[in-house]
Amino acid sequence: MPDREVAPGQTPHRGGPLARRLWGLAGLIAFGLGAAGAVLPVLPTTPFILLAAFCFARSSERLDTWFRGTRLYDLVFSNYMERRPMSVAEKLRLIGSVTLLLGIGFYFAGSLSVLRVIIAAVWVGHIVHFGFRVETKRP
Repeated sequence: MPDREVAPGQTPHRGGPLARRLWGLAGLIAFGLGAAGAVLPVLPTTPFILLAAFCFARSSERLDTWFRGTRLYDLVFSNYMERRPMSVAEKLRLIGSVTLLLGIGFYFAGSLSVLRVIIAAVWVGHIVHFGFRVETKRP
């Protein structure tokens, strides 16, 4: 099967039929958790939507296209994916949910200091990237 042209920043849909179905299933589960997080204050939305995007990009063009057409994708992700500036509220929502999720991991890492250092480094990386590298929308 010949490789198809892939737009810059897009991931080609690779793998056999089983792998692609598993990516699709993982994407649907992550999307469902992200959708639940949009209405439940204890469940973060953004990390699950990011995971769903990752999974759908590897599953099928059809699922990826469907996902990119959803309101959740548009709300959480479209500005970042299209490299447009993000509003302060969007940045705070993203950083807040990542902080919550990584904070839970940090807490449960307990005495595993190497894991805690890795989690802290990932958190700092998110703060630096979204706080300083991603352009902020001006009102």
